[in-house]
Amino acid sequence: MPTPIVCIIGRPNVGKSTLFNRIVGRRLAVVDPTPGVTRDRLYAETECDGKRFAIVDTGGLVMQSDDELQREITSQAQIAIEEADAVIFLVDGKVGIHKDDEAISRSLLRSGKPAILAVNKIDGPKQDADVFDYSRLGPIAPIGISALHGRSTSDLLDRLIEILPVVTEHDEAVSDDSVSLAIVGRPNVGKSSLVNRLLGEERMIVSAKAGTTRDSVDSILDYEGTRFTLIDTAGLRRTARVHESLEFYTTLRSVKAIQRADVVCVLLDASQQLGTQDFKIAETAMDAGKALFFTINKWDLIEKDESTAGTYVHDMRIRAHSFSWAPVVFISALTGQRAVKILEMAREVLAESRKRIPTAELNDTVLEEMREKPPPAILGKHIKINYITQTEATPPTFVVFCNHPKLIPESYQRFVVNRIRERYGFAGAPIRLWWRSKSKKPE
Repeated sequence: MPTPIVCIIGRPNVGKSTLFNRIVGRRLAVVDPTPGVTRDRLYAETECDGKRFAIVDTGGLVMQSDDELQREITSQAQIAIEEADAVIFLVDGKVGIHKDDEAISRSLLRSGKPAILAVNKIDGPKQDADVFDYSRLGPIAPIGISALHGRSTSDLLDRLIEILPVVTEHDEAVSDDSVSLAIVGRPNVGKSSLVNRLLGEERMIVSAKAGTTRDSVDSILDYEGTRFTLIDTAGLRRTARVHESLEFYTTLRSVKAIQRADVVCVLLDASQQLGTQDFKIAETAMDAGKALFFTINKWDLIEKDESTAGTYVHDMRIRAHSFSWAPVVFISALTGQRAVKILEMAREVLAESRKRIPTAELNDTVLEEMREKPPPAILGKHIKINYITQTEATPPTFVVFCNHPKLIPESYQRFVVNRIRERYGFAGAPIRLWWRSKSKKPE
C-alpha cells in the first residue's frame, strides 16, 4: 500500500501552514498573517510512531467567493479532500465558528473521509472550554491545539495515526524480478502515448488536448524476463473545478503514483524548458527516496546535430543541478524511437538504488578521502570522523559517526555524497546521509 496522504484544510489564516511546519518538523511553508498568503501546496513525507505518511498543505478554503485566486485555492483544496486518505480540518479558536467553517464541514462529511477537527490558537488552559463550542460542526470531537507553540499537537498526531490506513507486510513486499514504474509529468507531454507505445496497443485515451487521461491506470508488461507495472498518471477528472486546477490535480496525482512506484520516469517535452512543476514532481520523487530518471519526449521534432543532445543535457544540469545524478533518456513516443530504453533505464536505476556497499570497503575508500579532507573546525571544535556505514538500500542510506554531528556544514555533506557517487555510482538513486554521535567502529 502506498504512503497515506493527509490533507490539512480550512479557511484562510487559521494556521494551516504553521501546523504543516510543526508536523513536518522543519520550516517549509510560507507563514504570514495576511489571509491567502499560501499560494501553493507543499508536500512532505514524515513519520510518527513508526507510521509514515505524506502531509499536504493547501490554500485557504472559502466556499463562496468572487475572487478568482480564492476560487482557484478553494477548488484545489476540494480536490485534495477527494484524493486524501485522511483530513485535518483546522479552524480558528479565537474567532468562533464562521459560515465557511460550516460549509467546509458539510463538504467534508459528504466526502466520507476519515477526519480530525482541530481548533487552533488554543494557547493555554483558560481557552480549553472554548473548544467544545466547535462540536456544532459535526460528529467529530474537536481537539484544541496551538500549532504555533506546539500545544497538544502530539495528541493530534496520536489521533491521526489511529485513523490512517494500516500498511501490512504484504503491502510492503518487494519482488526482485518486477519493477513498478510511474510515468509522471506535466499534461500533454506524452505520458499515455508512451505507455501505448510500450504496450503496443491503444489502451489509453490519447488526445492533443491536455488532460484527457481520466484516472491512473496500471498496465502489466513483460520485457526480457522482468515484469513491469506501468503507472500512467491522470491529468484530469470530468469536473469543471479540476479543469480550473489542472496543474494542482496533476501534481497531486503524481504524488500518489510516485508513492506506489519503485522507479519514477519524469517525462519532459523536448520543445519546452524544464519548469517549476517538473521540479516539484522530481523533488517529490527524490524526497520519497525513489529511483528516478528524466525522459525527453518528442525528440523527433527537434532539429539536431551530433551535439544537440549533449547541449540539452548540459543546459538541463545547470537548471536542475540538484538532479545531476539522474540519467537522461531521449525518445519519441510517436515514432517509437528508443522508447524501450525507458524499461532498460528503469531496471538499471532500480538496481543502482538497491546496491549495498560493505562497511569495510566504505572505510577503506570514502573514509580515507574524508580524513584527507576533513570538515572545517567550527567554533574552535575539531571534528573527528570515526567511520561510515550503509544502513539501508532503496534509497541508499549512509551514516557517518563523528564527535560533533550537528556541526557538519552542508557543503561538506555534499562533498561526502559526491565521493560516494564517484566511487560507487548510484546513478538515478537519491542518497541519504545522516550524521551521528561518535561510536566505536564495528569489528
